[in-house]
Amino acid sequence: MKQIIIIVIVLAAFTSCKVLSPEQMLRTPRTYEYSDPEKLKEVKEYRIASNDQLSFLLLSNDGEKLVDPLEGSASSRMREYSYLIEYDGNVKLPVLGRVKLEGMTLREAEIVLEEKYSKYYNRPFVRLNITNNRVVVFPGGRGGSSRVIYLENTNTTLFEALAQAGGITDGKAHRVKLIRDGNSGKPEVYHIDLSTIAGIDDANIILQANDIIYVDPRERVPQRILENITPYASLASTILVLYSLFN
Repeated sequence: MKQIIIIVIVLAAFTSCKVLSPEQMLRTPRTYEYSDPEKLKEVKEYRIASNDQLSFLLLSNDGEKLVDPLEGSASSRMREYSYLIEYDGNVKLPVLGRVKLEGMTLREAEIVLEEKYSKYYNRPFVRLNITNNRVVVFPGGRGGSSRVIYLENTNTTLFEALAQAGGITDGKAHRVKLIRDGNSGKPEVYHIDLSTIAGIDDANIILQANDIIYVDPRERVPQRILENITPYASLASTILVLYSLFN
């Protein structure tokens, strides 16, 4: 009876997640309260965030004449400048100085800047683009399959980012976590189930800068048990062989 109890305790220890999968990250307890995924659907477009690199082009007469804001005059060639959205959400632009753009869509930011530049230029035309927005994708499995995905398309969806990362390689499609910086400064964690067609609405959400997409890796319990037991079994067999030789 004691032998059976010892075997059960040993198996329970080996089948614990931390023993079998010590490399697994971002675990959540069973009672963890995820944020409501319906909140993600409210974001219809990408919104400017701090540390975004903003590509900026200014023209006058609704786009007829090129304007070089650094020289304050018309230019013979189209020149786009790059400016950083600072930690407080402001960007320092020629003539205007610092302007708060964080939280705006590109269209909203263009309208705001056109209104501000109208004091200095005739019917200004502003074109903006984000050049460095990116997300981190952990598609499940082992072997360093995680990737940093640069969002060439501003309104990139969760589906598109997973496709660029090679799909869900060896993870649980029903256990996809989206981690996003919250307004309170704490990360918000959303649970998304992509195992059925009903999850397509959640998968079409628009990603934001610095989102983390984490797919829980599939647990291969028998394989992991063997991986953990084999070194000890090999050591035990070696000790038994040496003991039998000396005995």
